Amino acid sequence: MTTFHDFGLAEPINRAIAQEKYVTPTPIQTDAIPLVCGGRDLIGIAQTGTGKTAAFALPILNRLARDPKSPEKKTCRVLVLSPTRELSGQILDSFRTYGRHLQLSSTLAIGGVSMGRQVRALMNGVDVLVATPGRLLDLIRGNALRLGRVEVLVLDEADRMLDMGFIHDIRAVVAKLPADRQTLLFSATMPREVAALAAQMLREPARVAVTPVASTAERIAQRVIHVERAAKPALLVEVLRAERIERALVFTRTKHGADKVMRGLVKAGIAAEAIHGNKSQNQRERVLKDFRAGRVRTLVATDIAARGIDVDGISHVINYDLPNIAESYVHRIGRTARAGAAGAAISFCDAEEAAFLRDIEKLIRMAIPATDRRDGRAARHPASFHARHSAAAHAEETGFGRGRKRSRRARRATREQYAQLAPASDPGNIGSVAFMRRRDERSRRRAQPASR
Repeated sequence: MTTFHDFGLAEPINRAIAQEKYVTPTPIQTDAIPLVCGGRDLIGIAQTGTGKTAAFALPILNRLARDPKSPEKKTCRVLVLSPTRELSGQILDSFRTYGRHLQLSSTLAIGGVSMGRQVRALMNGVDVLVATPGRLLDLIRGNALRLGRVEVLVLDEADRMLDMGFIHDIRAVVAKLPADRQTLLFSATMPREVAALAAQMLREPARVAVTPVASTAERIAQRVIHVERAAKPALLVEVLRAERIERALVFTRTKHGADKVMRGLVKAGIAAEAIHGNKSQNQRERVLKDFRAGRVRTLVATDIAARGIDVDGISHVINYDLPNIAESYVHRIGRTARAGAAGAAISFCDAEEAAFLRDIEKLIRMAIPATDRRDGRAARHPASFHARHSAAAHAEETGFGRGRKRSRRARRATREQYAQLAPASDPGNIGSVAFMRRRDERSRRRAQPASR
């Protein structure tokens, strides 16, 4: 398939595609659209920015156009579940953009806004409903929605929904759906939990993977800066001032951390905003609007809130806190280097995050170039990934290593070294005195007769 016309989509859809100036489909669209049009269940592995929304929206709209009928009251024909409000809004915008010449109804069901308007929108039924799992269940419990007429179910960003703890909500929703449906699951990564969920929900699905699992874009220049945690705020200000930044997305692990980092940047004279789950929907929309327009060039976000950020021109992703889930690193840096552009991903790593860095490098199968800014140390390039593994093997052999109990031979060798360096006759050496004292105590215990 070299053009969108080759898919045989309905004429109103092709007209909308032409108006959007889409010419050549992306790899995920080329592989997925014919399968979905053919009625197959599908597992799509694709990172953000690959065009996967159109990969499921276009064939679904084509299905609705070929079989037009009015939805029943309080029902929907297509249900799309996504993890965040922002992503849900963007998906709905895509359906409305591609289906602008079709007489279809669609609505959004997300938290953070009044449920009354959503209840009224569903009163007469809709063709397409895009929702977050929590609000969807609220509507079902309030008798505002019935799922017995769903023809197509889409789970977008399935891995993130599981990370956010939506697994039970998803199962509760699926239990209310008809068995005779088409199910599409899209995910940037495929951990075992997502694979298990797909096995339960999909029937003989086709599988499309346009990039290796957990790979990172080649156009992203990645680097790590080892730094003391207390020095991170000053380092962030330094990086933002030194780099040629068009737009920067700064990631923190917590909502409180995002606000704290944002306040520090503003205090240093750098315009910044924060976005996270505690912000109201209106606040989040205002911040994103300013970020897109370039009025704010630095946005501080948590993983959950950032999952719905689809903004072109992000030149830098900065991991102020390394993610404790390695796959999240792939999602984060995927916000830059979109549409053929180059990008940079800079990660700050303190001592407590070293294990997270090892997990990330193992997942992406590469050692990230690093510099060391701890305690004024000179910049350096770290040992390679394989060299560090060799060091781990040496630690296992000698008995020295993090979390590993040293062997009796290693402990004896250490005592002998201490005895040679500082003999027991040196009363000022605390270490040697302690060794000798423990040894004398053990000798006295052995010499004592056993009590009966």
